[in-house]
Amino acid sequence: MKIMHVITRFILGGAQENTLYTVEGQHASGRHDVRLVTGPALGPEGELLERAKRSGIRTVVLPHLRRAICPWHDTLAFVQLCLLMRKHRPDVVHTHSSKAGILGRLAARLCRVPVIVHTIHGLPFHPYQCVLLNWLYILLERWCARYSDGIITVAEAMTRQALAARVGRPGLFRTIYSGLEVETFLAEHDRAAVRRRYGLSADDLVVGKVARLSDLKGHAFLFDAFKEVAKAEPRAKLLLIGDGWRRAEYERRAARGALAGRVVFAGLIPPDEVPAAIHAMDVLVHVSLREGLARVLPQALISGVPVVSYDVDGAHEVVVDGETGVLLPPREIEGLTRAMLSLLRDPALRRRLGETGRTRLASLFGANVMVKRIEEVYVELACKKGPRARTRPAC
Repeated sequence: MKIMHVITRFILGGAQENTLYTVEGQHASGRHDVRLVTGPALGPEGELLERAKRSGIRTVVLPHLRRAICPWHDTLAFVQLCLLMRKHRPDVVHTHSSKAGILGRLAARLCRVPVIVHTIHGLPFHPYQCVLLNWLYILLERWCARYSDGIITVAEAMTRQALAARVGRPGLFRTIYSGLEVETFLAEHDRAAVRRRYGLSADDLVVGKVARLSDLKGHAFLFDAFKEVAKAEPRAKLLLIGDGWRRAEYERRAARGALAGRVVFAGLIPPDEVPAAIHAMDVLVHVSLREGLARVLPQALISGVPVVSYDVDGAHEVVVDGETGVLLPPREIEGLTRAMLSLLRDPALRRRLGETGRTRLASLFGANVMVKRIEEVYVELACKKGPRARTRPAC
């Protein structure tokens, strides 16, 4: 098949890694003509485009395809997408993220692309945005769902939330967990050397978080809770992986009171260093207020590291309270403090939760599993289209 993937920006992030592993797997199979279309990687979150290029994947950067709503840029991006689709005539257009999902699906419908697939990595509408914007996104997603042959979600929770908002119909959705390079998280890493790299000692009890330093990722809740952990446990340290526009504010906060000298800002690190960084942690905390299914949760559990997470969206699909980690209500501070202290002070509990998570998840989140299931969706949808599909796989 000729497959065109469209994503708004190719930064360091969960949706982008998911898309990267998908295009790499499809390209490596040798059976498909794969093209990646994206916007510029604006902002401090890094980029993944160079890796895609090194893998031999043909890439196109549209300068007007941007995350922020802007009629001028959006119109030009839509025109450019239409021109690309008319030129390359893909059999499948697979869109990712909200902006690319809206513009890409509409362009694909206009250009009569046989199979149109969209992946919901995280819904664009949520209770933490203004009411008008919330309804605008819901209406746009309802509209574009009509032009989708299939919608893939990274968690069952995303399907339920979409249907509750009357986006699409039940038969349109398939849940495919986001693929990981599982072997890198199962591998052994030099824990002591990694800790030294971040200024941590072998005796430190390390709580880690991997996320952009931005709104809704929950760092403020973590700081409030870890302040009490630091008072009660002298060996506790907090390791933050990631960067973002809130960094200066968070660094000022971490320099005061009980947090002073106890928080390490590692900033952006290359994706291939993330497994080693997670192995250097004793506990991973993820307190975001909205996610599809945060990739760092299965990453930590496959690494054998127990997790503490707010119970949002798809978190409960991998974090089983008391078996692979601790689930807490969003915005909970006291429970977060207790959970971190309990795990830091009980090595046997950490081992049990981590080993259970590794056993349960290692076979579910392989990138090859994801790529295979996505291809099965393409074939199923192409076969349903019958003569309308330009390329007929073996049905």
